[in-house]
Amino acid sequence: MAKSPAPARTRTGRRWGLWVLAIIALVVGTAAFAFREPISGYGSIASAYSARVACSCRYVAGRPLDDCSKDKLAGMELVTLVEDDETKSVTARFPLVASATATYRKGYGCVLEPWEG
Repeated sequence: MAKSPAPARTRTGRRWGLWVLAIIALVVGTAAFAFREPISGYGSIASAYSARVACSCRYVAGRPLDDCSKDKLAGMELVTLVEDDETKSVTARFPLVASATATYRKGYGCVLEPWEG
């Protein structure tokens, strides 16, 4: 006995799906706009803190950058670290929000680059 083909989705079902996606996007966009200042502040602090700690870990303690990534605090999983051996610096980036660079200076340790903002 042959099986009948599965019923095709109706246009009404597709429209509901698009409306639901549009409403979700609107809610997320509104929340991001409403909390843009705290998000920006936390992103700036997280990137500056991570850059300074990772630079000290890398160029003062001599540990590899992968090992230094373990020193990030809880909640900083989105912060990425990139090292530049030539300038002895580490740049930390919080996606789409902020970045900061700390550079090793003999006699001073790791120092954050001046913020522009």
